[in-house]
Amino acid sequence: MLKIERTNADNSIFKKLVNDLDKYLAVTDGDDHAFYDQFNKLDDIKYALVVYYKEEPIGCGAIKEYDIQNYEVKRMYIAEQHRGNSYAGVLLQHLEDWAKDLGAQKCILETGIRQVGAIRLYEKAGYKRIDNYGQYAGVEDSVCFEKSI
Repeated sequence: MLKIERTNADNSIFKKLVNDLDKYLAVTDGDDHAFYDQFNKLDDIKYALVVYYKEEPIGCGAIKEYDIQNYEVKRMYIAEQHRGNSYAGVLLQHLEDWAKDLGAQKCILETGIRQVGAIRLYEKAGYKRIDNYGQYAGVEDSVCFEKSI
């Protein structure tokens, strides 16, 4: 029933799902959306996944090299009508496995403090909260995590 396809940021289905994600985040992030959006461009993403349920694309996620030991999880999304079925956890595991295959020792990520479901997902998957890194340092509405893989 669930199929996960490895691709890249040039994939048109991935781009459409990211567009759906951005529409969702524009509502949940409110006035902060433009700030976060600047860090979520697809230019640097070489490793992307598309999740299909019964041949329908329902979600996506990506990883990008942050440094030699860490890959950053980006653009995680499951369409609203498919949430609550553990698909996001399966997607996250596939991203972690891919990062490990690429030589990463840890996955890191940032999410917004208003993304309660995402925070719950990451904590359930074994991610530990860390000080905000890089461009998120000092940003009160950001929450950063890491996980050894």
